[in-house]
Amino acid sequence: MELIVASHVELKNRRALEELREHRRRLLDQLRTVSGIDPTRAIEQVEEDIHAIDDGLEQLKPPPGTLPENDWR
Repeated sequence: MELIVASHVELKNRRALEELREHRRRLLDQLRTVSGIDPTRAIEQVEEDIHAIDDGLEQLKPPPGTLPENDWR
């Protein structure tokens, strides 16, 4: 996941990172409702992925004062 995030950061592709984070959040929601197996390790991995994506998005965040806050969602 770190390599994927790093690639998107290098390309300054915030939209791809946001879509990737949203996908991982949906996956996390689904994993939390799983029954019949122990999804603990999968949940931990998806949470790590989301953390890596958030770090990448933070790197792309523009410096304060360069854009109105509502332009950076």
